Amino acid sequence: MVRIIRAESFVYRIPIAVPVVNAFGAMTERVAVFVRLEDAEGAFGWGEIWANFPTVGAEHRARLFDAFIAPRLLGREIAEPRAVWHELDRTLHLWGLQAGEPGAFAGALAGADIALHDLFARRAGLPLFRWLGGTDASPLPCYASGLNPGAMALEQVEEARSRGYRAFKIKIGFGEEQDVATLAPVFASLREGERCMVDINQGWDVATACRMGAVLSRFPLAWVEEPLACDRPAWEWAQVNAAMRAPIAAGENLRGALAYHQVLAEGLLSVVQPDACKWGGLTAVLPVAQAVLSAGRSYCPHFLGGGIGQLASLHLLAAVRGPGLLEWDANPNPLRQDLLGDVLALRDGMVAVPEGPGLGMVPDLAPFAPHLALHTERRA
Repeated sequence: MVRIIRAESFVYRIPIAVPVVNAFGAMTERVAVFVRLEDAEGAFGWGEIWANFPTVGAEHRARLFDAFIAPRLLGREIAEPRAVWHELDRTLHLWGLQAGEPGAFAGALAGADIALHDLFARRAGLPLFRWLGGTDASPLPCYASGLNPGAMALEQVEEARSRGYRAFKIKIGFGEEQDVATLAPVFASLREGERCMVDINQGWDVATACRMGAVLSRFPLAWVEEPLACDRPAWEWAQVNAAMRAPIAAGENLRGALAYHQVLAEGLLSVVQPDACKWGGLTAVLPVAQAVLSAGRSYCPHFLGGGIGQLASLHLLAAVRGPGLLEWDANPNPLRQDLLGDVLALRDGMVAVPEGPGLGMVPDLAPFAPHLALHTERRA
């Protein structure tokens, strides 16, 4: 049993020289929303709230945590995190509907849930993946994500390869001519054992996606990610699935266990990609990941943010294993690589799982002080 006496949120913003380009828009800065919970005995846990697009929403999500979640944690006795998530999820669901922002509330709760699990795992002296029930500490395969379209794609693939990546995911969805021009030199450069995926970021309608299925068939893609908007009906996804030679991946923009069980029942996704910082935290995403594997699909956690969320994503995959890959944003992001330091080392496409308590590191935020946009602290 723990009693939470302190809750903090931190919003950081760092400009970047080269924007990260997606079919829905570009990110010209990297942001992160970190949360920290502390109990009466001085134990602490860290979490991260998804906020990478649009970046203007970062402070809003932090304030939702401050105003609606922290007051419901401070001063209460907590036996284990899962019951807290389920209780608050019911309450926040109604507020999210009332405000027209279920996603923002879900993300704020997800960050708090990760922090609670981290706190409990640290108190137990266990790495987070073992706290979640995992037993295998062997390295995990990962892939370089977020690679920009156009001529830059080949440059980024070559640079990622030099850093140890053996799988790459490239952004497309900018018209047939540009997409083919992006992919052709990349696939010509691939070496034995390397894989390449594409991400459309929900950028096509069903007609475009079906037409592009034939275009993409010339490339041996490992998967095609989010060819349609996540809220399109199952019959549209079925058409696209039939038109694509490559497996279909999606899931980062789904919310709720029912939504994931529905896509598994429909059998249209080969790769399912929940984002634990966007919905569900560790409490809700862990059983989803287990259901994905039980259905014979690949669980590949989605993540594109700061270092705390990256670690949480890694521990989730380590807890359930399976054939999935860990997503690792290959673009410059000090809030990820500088925060992590040498905690995660990539070798031949594999990354070791930290064996330290909880997430496996204690974040040092002092070097990021010049980039702090908002810090709120509440005490019981």
